[in-house]
Amino acid sequence: MEPSDRARLSTYWSRIAADFAPEPAVRPSSLLITHLLPERPAFVRAVGAVSELLTVLPKPKSINADARREVEQSFHVDELTRELFTDPDSALSYLESRAAGARLVLLDVGGYFAPVLDDLCARYSGTILGVVEDTENGHKRYAEVPKLPCPVVSVARSPLKDPEDFLVGQSVVFSAEALLRERGDILHGRSALVIGFGKLGSSIARLLHAKGVHVTVYDIDPVRRAQALSQGFGVARDRDAAIHAAGLVLCATGSLSLRGEDFPTLRNGAYVATVTSSEDELELSSLPEGYRRSHVGDHVTRYETSGHYFYLLNGGEAVNFLHGASVGPFIFLVQGEIIAATRAIARAELPPGMHEVPAVDRSAIAALWLNYWNR
Repeated sequence: MEPSDRARLSTYWSRIAADFAPEPAVRPSSLLITHLLPERPAFVRAVGAVSELLTVLPKPKSINADARREVEQSFHVDELTRELFTDPDSALSYLESRAAGARLVLLDVGGYFAPVLDDLCARYSGTILGVVEDTENGHKRYAEVPKLPCPVVSVARSPLKDPEDFLVGQSVVFSAEALLRERGDILHGRSALVIGFGKLGSSIARLLHAKGVHVTVYDIDPVRRAQALSQGFGVARDRDAAIHAAGLVLCATGSLSLRGEDFPTLRNGAYVATVTSSEDELELSSLPEGYRRSHVGDHVTRYETSGHYFYLLNGGEAVNFLHGASVGPFIFLVQGEIIAATRAIARAELPPGMHEVPAVDRSAIAALWLNYWNR
């Protein structure tokens, strides 16, 4: 990042922190789960400006070493695993070790706290004021909790996230194409199946089509299937047949896309890639016995058994993180909304349940962002 860009970003975050800082009497503590990408330290400092940031938990597959070192100069950085917040006792023990007695906002990316939220709210020595969730799969995890014990403010479906989602879709296709080209393959003329036609899946489908790929879409939601058809995409009537026919399968549901029994039905030589993590999208643990793995490229794994083989890109993790997953300054829109959501929770005026950031706050963030990046 150029010095002038770094200065502009620092000024932007100073303004966001000043405009959305909670009143001193209600300033909370926080735990932050985040992708620790090169531009992220400035956002982490902004979280620290509006709350007492007690620890940062970087998503393990998206850690830039320089960014981590920069963050560690000011904040605790701990290792994040899904298991840490699966067992209520271990989750509670961790919270007590880092944030005993605090008024705490949990800033989440992917629904990590959802399985133990009831226990944490009931047993924690401090107060769980609420959760801010950034992603669609995390949004779904919290929405599936029968009775939320605290407010959850989700920015996953915010209009400010639309540019980010569109550009993430573009970066997924960029990275998938780069890996195919390293193996001497190209996208053009290939048949592809996009599983999931939300904001990410639709972006992926449009760019694949523009690159001469024959795109078929599958989504469990009939409304989204109708949307895909209206946009000129083929829509699979038979999911299993579509999986068998595709030379490239891109999983963009945020939940389980391919079951263990689906992998043997993949076309020989098919490539599989995801936009989230393998634990969300792929049931690799249930792959039938007999498959052997071998690395045939830096980020390409060949799965082979008698008479059948397919390729998995980036070990099943989000393929776009191989090339930085950069979406430019548009990411700062939704990060600004996370700061606004932190203030909304800190004021303790929201009842338990799912919430959004008020439209007036979104407008203020967008206007401020435009002042810095629409030049």
